[in-house]
Amino acid sequence: MSQASTHTPSAERPRTVGQLKASGYRTRGVKEEIRANLLDRLRSGETAFPGIVGFEDTVLPELEAALLAGHDFVLLGERGQGKTRLMRTVGKLLDEWVPVVDGCEINDDPYEPLCVRCRTLAAELGDELPIGWRHRDDRYTEKLATPDTSVGDLIGDVDPVKVAEGRTLGDPETIHYGLVPRTHRGVFGLNELPDLAERIQVALFNVLEERDIQVRGYSIRLPLDVLVIATANPEDYTNRGRIITPLKDRFGGEIRTHYLSDISDEAQLLRQEAQLVAEVGDHLLEVIARLSRGLRESPSVDQRSGVSARFSIAATEAVSASALRRSARTGEPDAVARIGDLPQILPTLLGKIEFEMGEEGREAAVLDHLLKLAVAETFRERLSGVDLSAFTQIFAEGSVVETGDLVAADELLGQFGTLSGLSRVLDRLGYGDDAGRGEVAAAVEFVLEGLYLTRRIEKDVVDGRTVYGG
Repeated sequence: MSQASTHTPSAERPRTVGQLKASGYRTRGVKEEIRANLLDRLRSGETAFPGIVGFEDTVLPELEAALLAGHDFVLLGERGQGKTRLMRTVGKLLDEWVPVVDGCEINDDPYEPLCVRCRTLAAELGDELPIGWRHRDDRYTEKLATPDTSVGDLIGDVDPVKVAEGRTLGDPETIHYGLVPRTHRGVFGLNELPDLAERIQVALFNVLEERDIQVRGYSIRLPLDVLVIATANPEDYTNRGRIITPLKDRFGGEIRTHYLSDISDEAQLLRQEAQLVAEVGDHLLEVIARLSRGLRESPSVDQRSGVSARFSIAATEAVSASALRRSARTGEPDAVARIGDLPQILPTLLGKIEFEMGEEGREAAVLDHLLKLAVAETFRERLSGVDLSAFTQIFAEGSVVETGDLVAADELLGQFGTLSGLSRVLDRLGYGDDAGRGEVAAAVEFVLEGLYLTRRIEKDVVDGRTVYGG
């Protein structure tokens, strides 16, 4: 669920209904707000959905159309496709501040209050009705649908404490409002909608169609102003439930998400989302992105479950952690991830992938094979046309080079003399002429692994160390 905002409204803002009227403020509905603000961004060329990568030509046009039409909608896609992130960005299209009746549970519009309390106060106080200001961050509410979610959680229920205080059961003020009415004049995000029991989904009918709520037979009408967005995994995978047909019909649309198809987009996403504790070069991000794509295309992996972007993000973070560990153990001044860190950490991520039934016992081998393909493809993409004869010449003379996850950069580089063409390699990998020792070691190790995978040098693993040549 959304957390309270730390934003504070300006002291100059109106504090009563009379002052609000004098300021010329006009109330806009939630969908009208979003439509106007989205149009402003589209016209100005400003990014309407910051942080969303790779959906520019596919998902976002459909999303923009749904918002401009004022539709509630469902985001449908496999796990880790950015559905929740996308849902949350919609809340950023709301006006920054809106006035509400001060102290109202459901954020009533000061001009047209809905609840009994606010209508009574408005009749008594008139233009002196006090108002507060609500920030857009507080107007987005998110709920993870779980099988134990109740109608009371979403819509509301009778509050036994208020009844015990002497109010009658017919008194509307005995109602404790659920999350949906408390999101009045905001955006309500419902994650994993099919996980809701079907009888609970029925409770959303009125919210989506008549825009009101019913609570335990109370004769109460609250014409809620709310945009409802839901997410769901494809039903053929989850098997935990379904979106019942009448509820589906009440949503304005269903927008399909997808995994990123462009390697540069996936690498950009990793750079954006991963919490790194060491430097991770762009070539390593591309290797991880290609590995994820290989897993998503592999017949050994259950493609109904998909391979979440969280797998790629976790792999990137773990690679950076491996580099930090090496730095601490060897005394390296800079922690820089290398290609040799990947095989060390990938087995810990196997739990994030669901393999086909016939692949029991081969999971690590499948992962290792796809990693080699990803490294080889990145090697060819990044270093095609670069003269690497200085590297191969070392091994042609019978030398060997040892490296490993606990081999410091100085120890690795100390096994080489001057390498002609190294500056070209550094440039292709994005390190430049001012590369540090850790970055040079990362480039050299990447070249060695690429030469091995393209069958130009030999490689062996001895006592936990990788030996190239021999």
